[in-house]
Formats: sequence, structure tokens, C-alpha cells
Amino acid sequence: MSAERVIETDEASRHVAAWIAEYGPTHDAPDELLDSDGLPRAHWRQFLDSFAAFGDAGLEQRFAAAGRRIEDMGISYRVQGEAKERSWPLGRLPLLIPELEWREIAAGVAQRAELLDLILHDIYGDARLVAEGVLPAAAVAGAPNFIRPMCGATPPGGRWLRFYAADLGRGPDGNWRVLGDRAQAPSGAGYALENRLVLSRALPSLYRDMNVERLAPFFRDFRAGISRAAQRVDPRICLLTPGPWSETYSEQAHLARYLGFALVEGEDLVASDGKLHVRTIAGLKRADVIWRRVDADWCDPLEQNAASRLGVAGMFDAIRKGAVVVANMPGAGVIESRALMSFMPELSKRVLGQNLKLSNIESWWCGREKERRQVLDALSEFAISGAFADRLPGFGERREALGHALSGEERTRLIDAINQRGVDYVAQAPTRLSTTPAWIDGRLSPRPFVLRVFAAATAQGWTVMPGGFCRISNQPDVRDVSMDAGAQSSDVWVLSNGPIKWSTLLPSDEDPPIVRALGNLPSRAADNLFWMGRYLERAEATLRIVRTLAARLGQPQHIELHGRQTIERLARLLIAWGAAPEDMPDMNPTQIAWAATADADAYGSALSVVRNAKRAASIVRERMSNDVWQLIGRIETRLTRAGARAITEPETLEIIERSLHTLAALSGLIDENFNRVAGWSFIDLGRRLERAIGACRFARQLAGDQATVETLDALLDLLDSQITYRSRYIAGAALAPVLDMAILDPFNPRSVAFQAMRIDEHLAALPSLRNDGVMEPPRRLSVRLRAELESEDARRLDALTILAWEQRLMTLADRIAERYFTHGAEGEANSQPSRIA
Repeated sequence: MSAERVIETDEASRHVAAWIAEYGPTHDAPDELLDSDGLPRAHWRQFLDSFAAFGDAGLEQRFAAAGRRIEDMGISYRVQGEAKERSWPLGRLPLLIPELEWREIAAGVAQRAELLDLILHDIYGDARLVAEGVLPAAAVAGAPNFIRPMCGATPPGGRWLRFYAADLGRGPDGNWRVLGDRAQAPSGAGYALENRLVLSRALPSLYRDMNVERLAPFFRDFRAGISRAAQRVDPRICLLTPGPWSETYSEQAHLARYLGFALVEGEDLVASDGKLHVRTIAGLKRADVIWRRVDADWCDPLEQNAASRLGVAGMFDAIRKGAVVVANMPGAGVIESRALMSFMPELSKRVLGQNLKLSNIESWWCGREKERRQVLDALSEFAISGAFADRLPGFGERREALGHALSGEERTRLIDAINQRGVDYVAQAPTRLSTTPAWIDGRLSPRPFVLRVFAAATAQGWTVMPGGFCRISNQPDVRDVSMDAGAQSSDVWVLSNGPIKWSTLLPSDEDPPIVRALGNLPSRAADNLFWMGRYLERAEATLRIVRTLAARLGQPQHIELHGRQTIERLARLLIAWGAAPEDMPDMNPTQIAWAATADADAYGSALSVVRNAKRAASIVRERMSNDVWQLIGRIETRLTRAGARAITEPETLEIIERSLHTLAALSGLIDENFNRVAGWSFIDLGRRLERAIGACRFARQLAGDQATVETLDALLDLLDSQITYRSRYIAGAALAPVLDMAILDPFNPRSVAFQAMRIDEHLAALPSLRNDGVMEPPRRLSVRLRAELESEDARRLDALTILAWEQRLMTLADRIAERYFTHGAEGEANSQPSRIA
């Protein structure tokens, strides 16, 4: 097919013509852009006409905005073994699937999900398929994902499988085939949702005009399905995550926030009385549903991997007792083994009485003599993989071996291994993946892709997400596509033939009860919210000190005795906080200011503290808006850039001012947009405690022994109280009035007394473990401290008194942690449950 068959009348035609001229319909795999005649498919032609109309400059602007949005939303993933997360690699073009073609895919995936669920019922139930010889026992028991403790268990709600994913590819004949089944803890649905959020904003008119099916109804139906399976009318649904070091933690946090599920780790849960409970600030609260993202072998250290700290001791017992719904049931991962794929056509006929609507990639399990001989006799025609593992046994990290590409030594070694333990190997017919257009270096290029399609169990049967998670290879010729290998992701647009109705995640046919307080706050979430507040306040305090120091370096007074004394005290304060190294040569104030701002090696620098705040926030991302995450990220980015090079005093001041402005915006966002429930209380508790401790330290350093007008003036700067002081006192800064404003003034939002008042109010509102009317230890300390501050006289204050209050504030922080952040098994149930969270 030559390029002349396409008339170059516009930009879209130029790109298509270049595609045909360079690639054409000459490769073995089908092409998503071109039909069998080598002409652009109608839906791609419509898309490219509108896409090209944006022009090169317009496209770059849109994709740059999409990149910024990915960064602002914190969409990321982690490659196993890497400490740092990678930014999400979203491709610039969606994968387009017409409605008619999609119906066939959805029907095949729904049928396969039902089949696999029934197979799981049999494997862990009567085992008739094994007993009758339809399914070899070794093909089941040989899988590491076969969980023997689940044999005989009856899944609550009647489903072993509630969330299923199938990896699909198109073969040389143009038909879609299942490359792999995902039932252990399928990932990618959250990324599919995030891809949609980003690309639909980058190309809004295209998204609207192409009549793209919405994703919200699928997630709404999934949530309703697992809710109805629970025993209680208003169930507590938890997404069980391996934690922030999980490769897909960003996705898990987004799904929990989007669906309104509690994001919990294993240490947040405890088994008690045959049930699972969440450790909350109000004691133990029942967990009704668990959406599992932890592999089954790690779920219960009592019955599986004893070294696991990701799961919950006693979880399997609670499941067997029917006390908790789990999606998916531990043991569902057994159907992921390649060994089972060779039996799927026969199993479909036996279990469903139907042929598979969506066939597998052709597979031969070498655990049976006939298939083993067939594979060994024609080894060059097959791709050999592990039957139960992602790696090829005996070949290190290698995923598969193409028979025709093996060396003589490798071929002999593989044949010997198959003869000795054929159960460990599966042979599959080599298949080249279909290609889809990718936008690379300003032009269309074909790239192989794998499409992951998701299905969820509902009361009406299986519903399939209209779209999915598409992985596009960065290489032109591959058999497998992995994000670890540098692939891109792509949004998947299922194109309807008619207009799309507006949809929402909110149920339309239910009348839920009105609730004004959310479910109980897990202790781990409270812990991280508390420390997020402390770190943000500490970062602000550090930047205020640096700003006050930097502002005085440029004034003539710094050469005078009192001016030098103020600068030295501020510098010592930064060094004492760990914001600057103690061995700084010559105590250079300029270098100290830079280090305290952006030295990543100084644990107390503003940059390090902000990173700690971001780390704490990342663990509770499902509880905060993208705006909060974006502002924290903006501060970190600004300070990181400052630390990448030496900067002048004016540049330091500018960076500090902008960072303080962003911190002020963040504080306002938290104050104005967070519901006044326990999550906000713990953020504010952390801020108030840190601000009070900081004010005490400021006062001891600058209003203690040998205080001068200059040091008192610096203290007022740190407390942002200059204007208020001048409006009250005509005279200059004097010791007693400044100390009163810094420590005792209940109307000054920067004073210690103001913080003590707010701390006491928060503790009074938080739930008690026992309703006996007796104050808990943190409240006793706060009441006593508040009373002393309210009754003290500024003229009697000295450094020792202020130090004693500072130490009591630190003790109060410890008591709050002991009471509310305990993760151990000694958590108690509240005698009168509260709805606060």
C-alpha cells in the first residue's frame, strides 16, 4: 500500500500518509489505525482530524498542561527495588475501541469472570473437576497461590471473585485473546481512572465529541455490589494496602478517596471475637468488607507467611466464620497460573456448557505426558514460560524462552528441565501484539500494546469497565509489555454510537441516611495527620527564622554589637534545630540561612521538614484533596530547586517569601475546606503543639537573658506580631509586653496561651475509650497547662518557667501519641461507639 492512496489535504492526512509510507500493512500483527485494506479506520480518522486541528503548538501546550496535572495530582508508580517513585508515564493518544467491538470484548470478559468464579468454588469446595480428571490436581496444588487453609470456606456474599481483570492482546488474525488472568489483587483500575481525568481535560472537545463511555457507573456498581454482600446495612469498607512502599500505592490511595473507602494497612486491623476490626482513635470498630491489595500469602501470618507484617493475624479465621467480605478471597490467585489456561476451553464447556467467547492464547501444560511430548518434538515453534511463576524456572530473571532463539546449551538445559519437572512449564504459541498509534517526536508511530479490562460482580451479574488500563511498549516489537520496562500507559476510549448520558458516582436509586460525621478515624491515619501538621508548622517556623535572619544581614545595624547579637542568636537557634550543621565554618550567617532553607542533608532544614510532611501526607492521601497535595509538592519543588545551586541573599529571601505564602495558602485551605471532624482535629493539634513549642523556644532565645530591643523586635517578627504590638504600645519593644504577647495573650493566634486553648478544645471533643466521666491523661495535662497560662503574669516570666512549659508541651505530645496512635493489639473497643472521624 503506497502513501499516494491517502490524499494529503490536511495535517491529519499528512500524518497518516507518513505512517503508511513508513510502516504500511506489511507487519504480521494487526494495526489499530488501518483496516484490512490499509486505510484509516473511521473512528481514527475522526479523531485525527480534530487532533491535528490543534496544531503543533496547541498540542504541546495541552500535553504540557497534562504533565503538570499528573505532577500536581501526585500520580506515580514505583519500580520494585527503587526507593523513589516515578512520575506516571501517560501517552498522548488514547486507545480507541468502537462500541460494536467493545460489546464482544465485554461479553467475553464477563463470561470468563463467571467461569473462573465457579472454578474457584469447585477448587476450594467439592473439587469435582479434579476428582473427575477434568483438571489435574498438580495444576492446582502446584500453584503457590493455592491457599490450602481456604479449602472448605464459604465466601461471605457467595463470591470467590468480586474484582477480575483480563490482559488482552490481538493476534495475527485480528481477534482479541486473553494473555493472562488477574485475580490475586488486580491493579490498574485506579490508573485507568486517573488517565481519564488527565486526558479528558487535555482534550476536552475531542472527549466530548467522540461520545466516550464514562467510567463512574462501573465504580458505582462495584461499590454497591460489595456493600450489599456485607452483613450490615451501613458497612465499613476498607481497602487493604501493603503500604506506601507498594509499587501502586498512588493508585490505591486514589481509589480509596474516589470510592470513599478507608485505606488501611495490616497494622490498622485486628482480629477479635472472630471478626476483623479497625483500630481507631475511639477504639476497635468493625471492618465489614476488605478490598484486598495484599497477596494472599501475606494476609495472615498465623496460617501463611509467618514473617508477614502486611496482613492480620486471624484474618483467615474471620473469613471462614463468614464475618468479613473479602474481594478477592485469599486463594483466588490460583487461577492466574498459566497451567490452567490450557484447560480453559474444556472447562468452559464442562462448567458453563458454552464455548469461550474470548479464547486464550494457545497453551500446553507440560505436566501431562501427551502435551509434554508435543512441545518437545516441536520446541522451536513455542514460547516456554513458567507454569506458576513470572520467571522461567532455571533461567534466572528470564520471563520466557523462544524455542527458535535458544542456543544449543540452553535448548539442552530446557529439555532436561521439562523432562524432569514438566509441571513447572507451559508452552504457548508465539504471537505478535497488535499495534496502536503513539505520538512520538511529533509524529504517529505504531507501538505494541496490552489492554487490561476489569469486571466487577454485582447483584445483577458481572459489569465490565467501558475502557481499561492500556500499556504501550516503548519498543516496536515485543511479546510482553511491562511498566517496569519503561512502557507508557494510555487512556482507553470506548466510543458509543449515540450521545453519552451524564453520570456520577452517587447512587440514583437509593435513599441513604443523612450522616454529618464520617466513620471512625484509624489510629495510623490520625498519627500521620498529626505529624503532617507538626512538620508543616515546623517548616514555617524555620522559614520565618531564616527570613528574619536574612532581612537583618542587609541592614547597617548588623555591624553593631546588638545587631550582631540578634544575628548570632537566630543562627544558633537554627543550628540547635538541626537546620544547619554545627561545624559550619566561621558561623557564616549567609551560609547558615541557605543551609536552613534547602540543605537536604540537614534533618531540620525547611526542605527536609517539608519532605517529611509530604511523606506523612502520602500515607493519608485518600483523606485530603488534590489541592493540599499540590501545595505541599509546590513547596518541596521550590526548595529543592533552591538547594540545587548556590543562591544570593535576594534569591533566598524571594524563595522564603513564596514558600511562606504557599504555606499560608495551605493553612487556609486546611482551615476552610476540611470538615471539622477528627482528621482535621489531629492536623490542627499537630500545628498547635508545634507552634506553641516553637514560641517557647523563640522566647527563651530572644527574650531571655540580656534581651535587647533588637532581639525583642526579632521575636515579634517571628511571631508575625509587629503590627499588633505597635497598635497597642506607643513605646518600642519592651520585655514584659513582648513576653505577654508571645506567651500569655489569648487573643494572639501565635501565642502559647492561644495554642493551649485550642489544644484543650480539640482534646475535649475527641472520643473517650470509656464513658466514665474521668479525664484521660492528655486532657488532664492540657487543662492544667491552659489554666496556668491563663492565670500567669508576664512580669514574673523567666526562661526557666518558659522552659518548663515547653517540656510539658512535649510531654503532652507524647501522651497524645500514646493514647491515640497505639497500633498494638491492646486496642480497646469503645463502650459507646461514636461516629466522629
